[in-house]
Amino acid sequence: MNGSLRVAVAGAGLGGLCLAQGLLRAGVDVAVYERDAALDSRRQGYRLHIDARAALALEKCLPPRLFRLFLATAGRPGSTMTVLSGQLRVLYETPTGPSGDPDDPATLSTSVDRRTLREILAAGLEQRVHYGHELAGYEQDPDGVTLRFADGTTTRADVLVGADGVGSAVRRVLLPHARQVDTGTRIIYGKTPLDDATRRLIPSAMYDGFTAIVGGHVGLAAGLVEFRRRPVDAAAAIAPDVHLSPSGDYLMWAVSAQRDRLPAFDGNLAEADPATLHSVACRAIRSWHPDLRALLSAAAVQETFLIRVRSSQRVPAWIPSRVTLLGDAIHTMSPAGGSGANTALMDAAHLCDALTSGSDLVALIGEYEERMRDYGFAAVEASRQAEAETARRRNLLWLWVVDHLPKRRGTGGRTH
Repeated sequence: MNGSLRVAVAGAGLGGLCLAQGLLRAGVDVAVYERDAALDSRRQGYRLHIDARAALALEKCLPPRLFRLFLATAGRPGSTMTVLSGQLRVLYETPTGPSGDPDDPATLSTSVDRRTLREILAAGLEQRVHYGHELAGYEQDPDGVTLRFADGTTTRADVLVGADGVGSAVRRVLLPHARQVDTGTRIIYGKTPLDDATRRLIPSAMYDGFTAIVGGHVGLAAGLVEFRRRPVDAAAAIAPDVHLSPSGDYLMWAVSAQRDRLPAFDGNLAEADPATLHSVACRAIRSWHPDLRALLSAAAVQETFLIRVRSSQRVPAWIPSRVTLLGDAIHTMSPAGGSGANTALMDAAHLCDALTSGSDLVALIGEYEERMRDYGFAAVEASRQAEAETARRRNLLWLWVVDHLPKRRGTGGRTH
């Protein structure tokens, strides 16, 4: 049935593009409809943690050369997760590796640049991704699904997949009772390009892996992206027809706090421009170590953006149909724990299997949904607990107690 099956995917994020790659590889007629005007219309994040869940999904769905390009442009893996105080005192550290073979998806644990990964996922789909198509709704009938777009146009498909993120239009129709909770956490994301000057400011612990810094009611997550191979160079050697944007190594940072703990009114942050958000982030850590303050000051200011952290409530089983969901459209989670992208990519691989395994589409979609609900909402709960742990670490009493424990090791800057 693959040759006659037509699948419409709403949303050209990581999960939607991965699914499209897998379906196209299996011979399915797939089209992706994205509301944004282009792939890079808005900021969506920088550094992503990728583990075996995502790596195996990418290996399954991507053509081999694009999977090799993904591996080549991954970041240098870390070996330790470290918690520092705002004055760069080591509070806690735990080994996270090293991983096994960096080319083995079954053991992969590394970082990637989100834009680079998304460009790889979009490669070869140029004629199948339709930008500027905001889904307004849909109607099902016994023979398929009619998609309605905000501009008044329509199209038909046998299956509709909602990969359209937190504000999913597909979910609103399919599961109007599904709810998301505003956790109250606000995160200001930024990136600081790495050069000789900024590298001298980076604490040694950050070179070992992901780092969390806590000070009072504010936290700062930080992770380096040091490409195994620069994206442009890797594409030229592995897939010359694939365009990857130039990107140098950088430090991703994320200042987080509860909405009433940032030095700005929460209602104003959502509309704030990058320069204002960058200023708020710098003020939030104004009493911290000078090196940390200097790292944020050296950021690419226009790359700063805000997210309000939301978390999905578990949805009871629903009757399967020709419409289904993946990723943030169904199991939105806090970035704490680093599972959002990994889970969305895993959804894509499992759904690709379902849609290419037989003719009873609705039954196969139902089997996918049952499986996805189990691991997807387990990941939501794990991220919720990780966020609670982060908040606990920011507690002043806990910080005071731990900060007076014997020092584990130094954290002075490293010169390169």
